[in-house]
Amino acid sequence: MRHLLMRHFPPGLRQPLWPAALCAALAMAWASCAAQAQPAAGVVAGGATAPQAPGRTLDRIRATGTVVIGHRESSVPMSYVALGTPMGYSVDVCLQIAQALGRHLKLPAPRVAYRLVTSGNRFDAIEKGEVDLECGSTTNTAARRERVAFTIAHFIASSRIVVQSGKPYSRVEDLDGKTIASTVGTTNIDSLAREAAAKSVRVKIEPAKDHAEGFGWVVDGKVEGFAMDDVLLFGLRANHSRPEDLKVIGKPMTIEPYAIAFERGNPELKAVVDAELRRLILTRELHRLYDKWFTSPIPPQGLNLHMRMPHLLVDSLKYPSDFVPQ
Repeated sequence: MRHLLMRHFPPGLRQPLWPAALCAALAMAWASCAAQAQPAAGVVAGGATAPQAPGRTLDRIRATGTVVIGHRESSVPMSYVALGTPMGYSVDVCLQIAQALGRHLKLPAPRVAYRLVTSGNRFDAIEKGEVDLECGSTTNTAARRERVAFTIAHFIASSRIVVQSGKPYSRVEDLDGKTIASTVGTTNIDSLAREAAAKSVRVKIEPAKDHAEGFGWVVDGKVEGFAMDDVLLFGLRANHSRPEDLKVIGKPMTIEPYAIAFERGNPELKAVVDAELRRLILTRELHRLYDKWFTSPIPPQGLNLHMRMPHLLVDSLKYPSDFVPQ
């Protein structure tokens, strides 16, 4: 969330404003740093789908009767694969959106197909029409909105660093002269470089192909740290065989509003997606989904992250909007 974030609203809808206190909190933070998912009826579990014609998502869904969800492999607990099934908080949100799209198109029983995407190809998949909804751990930024559209944020994360517990690191300054990994195609690589430069810290940044690889490098001692969104770091740590061997350090380097991404320049599609997110929020169904994935045991090992909803997210959900302050 490094750039000036722009407003995107369906024509005719008035833009709701975030409360002043929330905006002030976000501005201060920015200034300082710059249950297993049960598939719904008709779900086609696992596997890629054949590429579809780019553009016009609603036309494709109407013609095929299928909503294609792009999911991640190891973004616990947002979007990951366990027991051979895509699942997670973002995936559950997308399953609700898929049903809303079916109702809008008057499809009696819309099917859902899953397609694995990565941080490097997720936006290409949307632009090529290979996925209809990208349901992972994706930050809404101005640069990305040049390629895709985003709906209302369903999570707010912060970029931090995981290191081995036995190492004498507690802040980014302690990693001067060290190698730190981060996943290619994410906002974290740039935010890490910017944070290091601002604090005159010399670090070598090693791009990892995905979160699991970067985290594994820390475990194996190939790098000293892995920079990523805090929620993903805690999820990777919780699923490690010895979580106590790892710790998450440093002050937040960014604020990352996660949102579902989809086809840009399609007002009808955006109106349906936004309306469903507002329904989930106003009925507190989103809160129940949050509790399912962050304060309850989750597959595959039944671990509980014990992560209460962040205050920034609690405040933002009081005024559901896709506008994200600078």
